[in-house]
Amino acid sequence: MDGVVPLRPAPDGVPAHAVQANDAEGATRRPTRDEALAAVRTLLAWAGDDPDRDGLQDTPKRVVDAYEEWFGGYAADAAHELSRTFDERNGYDDVVMLRDIDVESHCEHHIAPFLGRAYVAYKPTGRVVGLSKLARVVEIYSKRLQNQESLTAQIAQAIEDALQPEGVAVLIDAEHQCMTTRGLRHKQVSTITSRFTGVFKTDAALQERFLRMTQRG
Repeated sequence: MDGVVPLRPAPDGVPAHAVQANDAEGATRRPTRDEALAAVRTLLAWAGDDPDRDGLQDTPKRVVDAYEEWFGGYAADAAHELSRTFDERNGYDDVVMLRDIDVESHCEHHIAPFLGRAYVAYKPTGRVVGLSKLARVVEIYSKRLQNQESLTAQIAQAIEDALQPEGVAVLIDAEHQCMTTRGLRHKQVSTITSRFTGVFKTDAALQERFLRMTQRG
């Protein structure tokens, strides 16, 4: 899985993705669920509240459950999602594009959400992939701790590697809550990142066409 720390063989009964490398001195196991629950309790107490009061007693469980959902991309493989392709194109040789794919990710600096839309296109050379798989690739990489620049590049590279198209174009437009709810607190500021490969990089007219296609109306 691109962008993921290499995994060690897991002990019996532990999923392979649940053990990750630590440093040159050796690998450490993934903390247990109970340890994660205790860590949330520690953060609640550090914030100044009482983890044992009625409103917070189930919060550690809810937070750990949320983390399993928010960061489910670590247990998924984009290459596998793109491995099933089709050659029934009936002579189609133009751009394939998905617009307005939801992006729900968390910045790796503050673990704060950033939310937006992704626009993904490729120009096939031979085989094509199911459209839902492109959206799934965006979801897989989004559901990891990210910065938007890396997320954009990872999506493009996965499609490039799997399909070997004439070119790939990816654009993400997102708002970062680490910027809107803390620090500078600038509201409604979006970040736009893009990645172009192949003909989308070398053909200015095609790149401009892609950018126009990201717009509605």
